[in-house]
Amino acid sequence: MESTITRAEALELLKKYNKEAFHLLHALTVEGVMKWYAEELGYGEEAEYWGTVGLLHDIDFELYPEEHCKKAPDLLKEGNVSDEMIYSICSHGHGICVDMEPKHQMEKVLFAADELTGLIGAAARMRPSKSVMDMETSSLKKKFKDKKFAAGCSRDIIRDGAQMLGWELDELLEKTILAMRFCEETVNEEMAGMEE
Repeated sequence: MESTITRAEALELLKKYNKEAFHLLHALTVEGVMKWYAEELGYGEEAEYWGTVGLLHDIDFELYPEEHCKKAPDLLKEGNVSDEMIYSICSHGHGICVDMEPKHQMEKVLFAADELTGLIGAAARMRPSKSVMDMETSSLKKKFKDKKFAAGCSRDIIRDGAQMLGWELDELLEKTILAMRFCEETVNEEMAGMEE
């Protein structure tokens, strides 16, 4: 898998259609999480590709939430993103807004981790540290079971993602916390740089 777009070009393309800090933070977080997973699962040489897919996965969500993953191909083609990468990006909407099925391990990870990063991020903001660095899987599991907490994060999608990967839910939760620890500082620095 080779990327036809550089990281700098991908970030510019993202920022063209996404202005809200919340969406930019999510994109950078999922990028970092995807890179961590690439290394963790033995796809280290594809880490940049996995990261770019994560960075661009919600490119159309801020402007076209009702047409999520349907508008994305047009916006991505404009940035010379390959058809292969467009498929990977859009497949995270499988069964939600598109029929494209996640096939590659990377697409399954994106499907599973995307929704979960939102839940973990919300749980981190409730902590005194405002960080995932001191978050334990047990406390995340309590938040996961509390349907009122971060109600917008679909538990079903997260469960389906774990199943798609052939993992227990706990394994997905634990690994994604580690992935977010790995990229938290870099993401925070990049967000601070954008606000200057």
